[in-house]
Amino acid sequence: MTHDVKESFSGDAPPAPAALAAKVRTLAPTMTRSMQLVAEAVAGDPAGCAALTVTGLAELTGTSEATVVRTARLLGYPGYRDLRLALAGLAAQQQSGRAPSVTADIAVDDPIGDVVAKLAYDEQQTLADTAAGLDTVQLGAVVAASVAARRIDIYGVGASSLVGMDLAQKLLRIGLIAHSHSDPHLAVTNAVQLQPGDVAVAITHSGSTGDVIEPLRVAFDRGATTVAITGRPDSPVSQYADHVLTTSTARESELRPAAMSSRTSQLLVVDCLFIGVAQRTYETAAPALSASYEALAHRHRPRSSTR
Repeated sequence: MTHDVKESFSGDAPPAPAALAAKVRTLAPTMTRSMQLVAEAVAGDPAGCAALTVTGLAELTGTSEATVVRTARLLGYPGYRDLRLALAGLAAQQQSGRAPSVTADIAVDDPIGDVVAKLAYDEQQTLADTAAGLDTVQLGAVVAASVAARRIDIYGVGASSLVGMDLAQKLLRIGLIAHSHSDPHLAVTNAVQLQPGDVAVAITHSGSTGDVIEPLRVAFDRGATTVAITGRPDSPVSQYADHVLTTSTARESELRPAAMSSRTSQLLVVDCLFIGVAQRTYETAAPALSASYEALAHRHRPRSSTR
């Protein structure tokens, strides 16, 4: 079985109000400057923008009505009316006591206590945004494919390779055949061996990492079920993905690069995937986990004194 190369991914249902800020943070870097102005306005003042007509928001941002509508659609809403409803919902959540969606960047002279507080908040926000925007239908499909797979290949480079290794070792401990490949040459040569029913997972925040896209494309062409875990659902990697799991990140800064916050959201996604697989395979997963714990137990016991 082979696939047809797909156009860019988009969800079937508009994102919930809680996911709107996450969508803006995720997609803003890929927008034109005029669309960024609209996105920043709606995320920064949802209550005020919810009260505006499409003409009013265009005037406020110095853009056009067409730009406002295009921005709404890129964010996942059929039209501006649907975006306004989401803005009203987000405003209501914020007025009920929800913390603001953006914190100040970490400064080079921040006291360490402030660094801890800012990082902790950003990590919490990243996790909440990822959970709010994660498509559980797509996730369920990936779980089902993984349960039935003969083998699972995982591709990632840099910080994403660490997440790939984490997923692979989790799946191995419950008895699945899973391997993480950070070397692009080995990734491609292993992808060539895949067949229909196998699963290939690409992890790339940008969605444009060639060393990750290439093995996923090969796996796609071989008929394997392909998955992209990415912060850019409309990026090139999605062309070769049967399923896209979208992650969210905090704002980048000089002292907080994308690799830090993307890792947090990627780990949440792979943990959700692992738990879903473990639930579906509990009768075999539980004994496999017990066996691995038992096999390693002696390494965690304190050594007895020989005196």
